[in-house]
Amino acid sequence: MSDILTVRNPRNGEFDYEISVIGNDEISALAKKMRAKQKKWLAQGLEYRISVLNKLKEAVANHRDEMIKALSDDTGRLYISVAEVDGISNAIDRWITVARSVSAPETKNSGSMPFIEYRSELIPYAVVGVISPWNFPLTLSLIDALPAMMSGATAIVKPSEVTPRFAGPLKKAIAEVEELNDIIHFIDGDGSTGASLIDHVDIVCFTGSVATGRLVAERAAKNLIPAILELGGKDPAIVLEDADLDRAVTSLLRASIVNTGQACQSVERIYVHKNLYDDFVEKIVEKAKKVELNYPNINSGHIGPIIFEKQADIIREQLDDALAKGAQIHTGGEIEHHGGGLWCRPTVVTNINHEMDIITKETFGPVLPIMSFESDEEAIRLANDTEYGLSGSVYSENMEHANEIAVQIEAGGISINEGSLTGFMHEAEKNSFKLSGLGASRMGPAGYHRFFRKRAIMTNTADAFPIEAFDEKNANYP
Repeated sequence: MSDILTVRNPRNGEFDYEISVIGNDEISALAKKMRAKQKKWLAQGLEYRISVLNKLKEAVANHRDEMIKALSDDTGRLYISVAEVDGISNAIDRWITVARSVSAPETKNSGSMPFIEYRSELIPYAVVGVISPWNFPLTLSLIDALPAMMSGATAIVKPSEVTPRFAGPLKKAIAEVEELNDIIHFIDGDGSTGASLIDHVDIVCFTGSVATGRLVAERAAKNLIPAILELGGKDPAIVLEDADLDRAVTSLLRASIVNTGQACQSVERIYVHKNLYDDFVEKIVEKAKKVELNYPNINSGHIGPIIFEKQADIIREQLDDALAKGAQIHTGGEIEHHGGGLWCRPTVVTNINHEMDIITKETFGPVLPIMSFESDEEAIRLANDTEYGLSGSVYSENMEHANEIAVQIEAGGISINEGSLTGFMHEAEKNSFKLSGLGASRMGPAGYHRFFRKRAIMTNTADAFPIEAFDEKNANYP
């Protein structure tokens, strides 16, 4: 008998939804069935797969309102939920363009041995496992599953047990596309379900915390399968002396609190040149105080509730640690309780240093720690003083100066005069540095190519292999 998990609604705190935990035997049987179906899915060719995924776009449109409602119940916010659902069509179109750009295998001659012809073929993994997080439940499930299916693979997706509601209406949409039967499946469960999934797939994609990412990597290594990990961040922003102050303030407030700061690429550390520091703090505090919660009406306000209640404890602990070590909070700073939900207003914190958890650990909330610096060298040192390396940003009206700083930040994606551009623009390939991830980029063509292995086909076109050129003593084999 399956275990039942109850799911909390972040707006009212009620446990008003249930999921059944799928067991290891069920996952094994599902993966076996999908592995068999994958051969035909691949053999039918790219244009066939494109036509099927275009049908999925239509099916999603049929269930749009239901999916938005489920995502809103999952996360407590509306407008980002709308963007997640409406973004599926654009994502499919983007992967179609990438897939069609891949050239057919070309036969070449070896430079060192011209009598050998060779070609490299792309062979997709049969079954791709996707373990997705709770902050962008739909987008971060399909960011891996869509290109995997386009490549000719099948996909099993395990959504977070914190935000699983969206999978219900998405399954209905998938069921309307008969050709996707046993090409993609969503399974419910907890951490043990994700661990079991790794044992039955050929490659695993995981988005989540560093701690869980380590466990995923270890499990994948035990099974000798690749693990593509997008993990945590503690993204720095550097506001140089020659920056447009108003632009930097507006941009960094948005980049710090979008989705209530519950995004891997949120800006979580702000370093401002000492000559701009006081004005910057004054302006961002003023703007932060105007940000409103989307409570009680989900259609109003700017930021939603804290989705995962345990994250509220982390935010509170980090703020308490900072205050105990001399920090000053200018706005926000409290975990507020409204209607059973947990909320946090934009929290601007100063008088901080790198001995505080609020600077060294991922917060995943709308908290803006701000420090001053005197020189470019100091700013770069502070930005790189972290175990994370997901992304970062630089602000300057001098593009040459901005780029000089950007290339010295130890992170995979650097935005100039904007924050968190990797969350909006997916064409640029990037890799995570340090503990922020492992494996191929999810962006650009690499996001498609990561689901292939390469097979080399080599042909000897000579009458015989000239072994004497390499080993004279053994030239005459019987």
